[in-house]
Amino acid sequence: MSDSPQAIRPRAALSQPPLGRRYTAGGRRLMLHRSGSGGPAVVFLPGGGMVGLDYLNIHDRTAERTTCVLYDRAGTGWSDSAELPRSAAEVTDELHDLLHAAEVPAPYVLVGHSLGGAYARVFAQRFPAQVAGLLLLDPSHEDFLAHVPEEVREYGERMRRQMAQLRQTEPPDPTPEQLRHAVDQLAPISGRWPESVREPLIDHHIGAWRTSIDEAWNLDGEVADELRSGPGLPDVPLIVLTALAEEAGEAELWPAETLRRCSEVKAVLHAELAGSVRNGEHRILDDAGHVWLHEQRADAVLQAIDDLLRAAR
Repeated sequence: MSDSPQAIRPRAALSQPPLGRRYTAGGRRLMLHRSGSGGPAVVFLPGGGMVGLDYLNIHDRTAERTTCVLYDRAGTGWSDSAELPRSAAEVTDELHDLLHAAEVPAPYVLVGHSLGGAYARVFAQRFPAQVAGLLLLDPSHEDFLAHVPEEVREYGERMRRQMAQLRQTEPPDPTPEQLRHAVDQLAPISGRWPESVREPLIDHHIGAWRTSIDEAWNLDGEVADELRSGPGLPDVPLIVLTALAEEAGEAELWPAETLRRCSEVKAVLHAELAGSVRNGEHRILDDAGHVWLHEQRADAVLQAIDDLLRAAR
């Protein structure tokens, strides 16, 4: 793979997904990649700004156990464009229709990461009979900001105002130095990706860097309200994994006490979420960060999937 900045292409230039195929659902073509056989099928819901193929390594190992599905939401990856952000109802309707179009039979074990964890919960609230189990990977929580230290909320508000201005402008082309930095940031993870998808994934993440901002823009507003107003989760096996390792740059941004308090808040909310159903379980990963926990602790994710499949069967 060429790793020079000139080799990086924007998302729009990638006409075909490197794996999987597109199915029509909700009037849009959506990328879905399926492997394995048997049931219940495991369906990965990516985090904000991430795509299905970011989970390919864990997908391949899951497919040794049962049917496994990766997909890209509209507006992300190799699916058709959509105006972002969208409501969780729109996102879950789309996933429901896509799984039907691809003839993936219910019920499903949903694996939702970060923002995808919020969407997985809304799917389970709206389609409880189609869910056999839930695995939430360091999921976003609607009450997190209400409990973190004041300086974190103030910083979030400042960043939101800056992002609001950014969303109104056409972003400038990144400089070669910025491209090089972005490639270097991905290097520890991208080296683990199969060669067949490595270059397309790197290209995608560089070209679609604003997607994570746009897609999660309504997380603390509309999506949080949908979670609060919806019914409780169905009484199915549930495992919540909390990642507590610091991400790169966090120690430079916040003092240790602030980081500790934020981690405590997240862990408490995740424990409460796991305790909201009879068969819920909370597991803490001290050695995994938020974004790439499924790579850093693939063993823990696979163990949780095995436990949920066993319980669901």
